[in-house]
Amino acid sequence: MSSKILKISFKLVADYYTTMQVKRRSSFWFLLPILFNVIGGVIAFFVIREDDPKKARNCLLLGIVLAVIPLLLFVVPILIGISLFPHMGSPVMPGMHYV
Repeated sequence: MSSKILKISFKLVADYYTTMQVKRRSSFWFLLPILFNVIGGVIAFFVIREDDPKKARNCLLLGIVLAVIPLLLFVVPILIGISLFPHMGSPVMPGMHYV
């Protein structure tokens, strides 16, 4: 009796793994995180995670990375006191104005 249960449970597990095939999704899904950063990555992740889990994870990571890059380039230097743009002081000559 127990061997029959073992065979049935093994067959169910084997069927699960054979039916769980990765359906290739288009690479156009990477445009969503490129255009909309984290929001696009999350949307792409939830839409394609059942069909292509690797591509879904990569879309999510791409969205997170593209959201972090502007923080590293602009916010962090400002927080540590490095100015990306020199401060506009007074004109070089009195009476001179920038147009």
